[in-house]
Amino acid sequence: MDERLQQYNHKMQKSFDNLMEEFGSIRAGRANPHVLDKLRVDYYGAPTGLQQVANVSVPEPRMILIQPWEPSMVKAIEKAILTSDLGINPTNDGKVIRLVFPELTEERRKELAKDVKKKGESAKVAIRNIRRDANDNLKKMSKSSDISEDETKSLEDEVQKLTDKFIANVDKAVDEKSKEILTV
Repeated sequence: MDERLQQYNHKMQKSFDNLMEEFGSIRAGRANPHVLDKLRVDYYGAPTGLQQVANVSVPEPRMILIQPWEPSMVKAIEKAILTSDLGINPTNDGKVIRLVFPELTEERRKELAKDVKKKGESAKVAIRNIRRDANDNLKKMSKSSDISEDETKSLEDEVQKLTDKFIANVDKAVDEKSKEILTV
């Protein structure tokens, strides 16, 4: 790949990685500890990631067990979960917190699948915007005679191939996540 296009490849990869990160936080019926990744707990006045104050494990397919390093953190973790958009009520026994994920209803599965498609569309728009920036940059270089017209055309073709590759990856990821969500 041409080194002038390397930065656009990197930006497209970042957009795709961001989408995959978002997909990780969408729960699909079974317990996934990544749904807690964005959760912040008040740890002595500082918002801290849950993984830094507790051990998170999945003992059963639909349960997450959160074991704080310090027993005094149980209330703060419980409060963070209740104020988050997880929609799950934590149960605690004073030492550990359990999150039991209910079976998803058909309606909720369809809602989640729509959300996945929306996130996929947003990622594709971001990738297309990167393509537009790359093409604009190539046209500027061509006008200022930094590169020839033939070179511009071949680089634009490379940018299009790159865009097609990432859009196909996004479509594949959306299909896989939708299948995972809709599987009962």
